[in-house]
Order: sequence, then structure tokens, then C-alpha cells
Amino acid sequence: MSHTLGVRQAQKQKTRQALLDAALGLLADQSLSSLGLREVTRVVGIAPTAFYRHFRDMGELGVALVEEALGSLHAMVRAILAEQELAEERIDRAIAVVERHVRQHPLHIRFMARERHGGVRAVRQAIAGELDRFAEEVAEALTAQPESEGWRPDEVRMLAELYVDRLVTTATALLDAVEDAEGGEGGGDGEPGAAERVVRTARRQLRLITIGQRHWLDG
Repeated sequence: MSHTLGVRQAQKQKTRQALLDAALGLLADQSLSSLGLREVTRVVGIAPTAFYRHFRDMGELGVALVEEALGSLHAMVRAILAEQELAEERIDRAIAVVERHVRQHPLHIRFMARERHGGVRAVRQAIAGELDRFAEEVAEALTAQPESEGWRPDEVRMLAELYVDRLVTTATALLDAVEDAEGGEGGGDGEPGAAERVVRTARRQLRLITIGQRHWLDG
């Protein structure tokens, strides 16, 4: 009996992931508010009624995609910022992680960029919640850094939000540059080296924030 239940659970999880993957592919060219569950189930090859065994509605599916898009990135960036390295080295490594994440998960990043201010409220709230948790995790990591000694918690949180905002903006800009270079939405006519310029700009911006951090308490 337990073996049978295990097989059924594995199959259910497989179908759920197939629905997520199908939706993500369809969302490359449209918003979630315009995507119907029948389109998604048609790609997966299941009856529309079977969708409800996995998600209450398309909004809940979108929330699951948000968790996929940002969940792993949180942990990687926080681990880097928590290390006792020079600030410049932490910045370089954090940007490298974001760049790798964009190249490995372009559809997730495009979905996040489009739906952050999109028409599905549950998904907007989920994105805001994930970014809020991201900032909280970064704040915890920054609190342990010597540069944050003497800072109030609200000041560290403000600093963390600046880092997160820059990293998210960098991810979107990198995606545009990569898609243009590879013949995506930009048609392949992007300028050579656009991604490298995005990375250089991000490094300068984050280093400027770091300089401000070092002198925040000077007054």
C-alpha cells in the first residue's frame, strides 16, 4: 500500500511540475492574466478538470512560479554576503551568481519582471513578499559584517533593500541584454558586450552603496 501511495504521489508531483513548466513556457510571450488553464492543460496533455488537483486557480500556479524563480537565489546571495571577505569580493561574487541565475532561468526572470506590476494580485503580492524576505535575509547577513557595527536595525534594513533592488534591476537588465544578443525578444540585433556593460554598471552601483555604508556614521 505504501509503495502504491508513493508512486501516486510521485506521479502527482510530476504532473504538477509539468503544469508549471508548461505555463512558464507559454508565459514567455504573454501575461499571466491572459493565460487560460485550458492552454496549460493542453500542453501537458491532461483534462482541464485535472488542473484543480494541483492548483486552485492560475493565481496559485503563478505564486508557485514566483517561489521557483527566487527561492534558490535567496540562499546563494545570503551565503556570499555572510562571508568575511572584502566587500568588493562579495559584490563580484553576488553579481556573478545573479548573472548565472539569469542565464540558467531566463523564463523565470522574464515572468518576474512582467508580473511584478502585473494584473494578478496574488502574484504581485507573492513577488513583493519574496523580495521582502530577500531583503530580510540580506539584512541578517549584513548585520554580521564589521562595516555594519553601530548601525540601527532599520538602517541595515534600508541598506539591504538597496542591495536587493540593485540585484533585481541588474537581473532584468541582464536578461534583456542576453535575449538581444541571442536573438530573443530583441531580435538578435543587440550590441555586442551589452551583458558585460550591465555587469560593470552593477559593480559600480553596488560599490557606490558600499562606500556610502563605510561613511554612514561619519557624521
